[in-house]
Amino acid sequence: MHTAYITHPECLKHSMGNWHPESPARLGAIDDRLHAAHLFDFLDHHQASRVQRSQLLRVHDAAYIDHVEAAAPAEGFHALDPDTSMNPHTLDAAYYAAGGAVMAVDRVLHGEVANAFVACRPPGHHATRNQAMGFCIFNNVAVAAAHAVAEHGLARVAIVDFDVHHGNGTEDIFRDDARVMLCSTFQHPFYPFCGADTVSEHIVNLPLPAGTAGPAYREAFSATIMPRLEAFRPQMLFFSAGFDGHREDDMAQFGLVEADYVWITEQVMGVAARHAGGRIVSVLEGGYDLSSLGRSVAEHIRTLADL
Repeated sequence: MHTAYITHPECLKHSMGNWHPESPARLGAIDDRLHAAHLFDFLDHHQASRVQRSQLLRVHDAAYIDHVEAAAPAEGFHALDPDTSMNPHTLDAAYYAAGGAVMAVDRVLHGEVANAFVACRPPGHHATRNQAMGFCIFNNVAVAAAHAVAEHGLARVAIVDFDVHHGNGTEDIFRDDARVMLCSTFQHPFYPFCGADTVSEHIVNLPLPAGTAGPAYREAFSATIMPRLEAFRPQMLFFSAGFDGHREDDMAQFGLVEADYVWITEQVMGVAARHAGGRIVSVLEGGYDLSSLGRSVAEHIRTLADL
């Protein structure tokens, strides 16, 4: 079976200004690299579906959804927080980003594809139940994980968040839901300045200092994340796939390279093979240096697709 590649043209229309690092060019860089690496034609391509309100309500408060919908501007920009704005296309892009993640779950669990990568934006892992922040509006990976539990009856799903920033929104949403394990590696102290002190059976946070490069990252991941994932025995796995920890990305101060993202992908694929029938959905989060983003996503997808 193939790897699904899910995106939507509306996700290219969301813009927060030409100066903003979370730009439409991110998706273009990924698309260009997939073609250059001769991977594009080996993927199972799908246009994302629009998320249903009932699917958003599993992870977001109704009042928050109403607030976002009411804030959508007819022209110009409307700021939801200092880092996160909407233009006239943002709401539709957010609907399709969350809906693409739900579609990925359905495709994988129906056995139509082996796994999936969701190349949509805006990203999601900073969005809490009732707050947009850090470029994120709806928490796409949380919507997907909750859908796997509620619609498909899974008892244990795990999210591995390797974005350089802590997935605080995902932690907020699943703090009291032991059916969902979150494993988040992140630079600390750094935005959003939380997560390092969490103590939980199903929230596994791994704060790492600025300057962390591949060998130290792999050692910490192997010692902290892998045993907890294995013990949890997830029936499906998700990536919050942020590539802003790359050494060429000046959004943060990690020193990861493409080979490290391949290694992370392989480790989690091993857990999925042992416990989850190989079922994985990967959802794009950060990554703002266009060259390293394109290269890293291509290697992540190459590994998922076993090419």
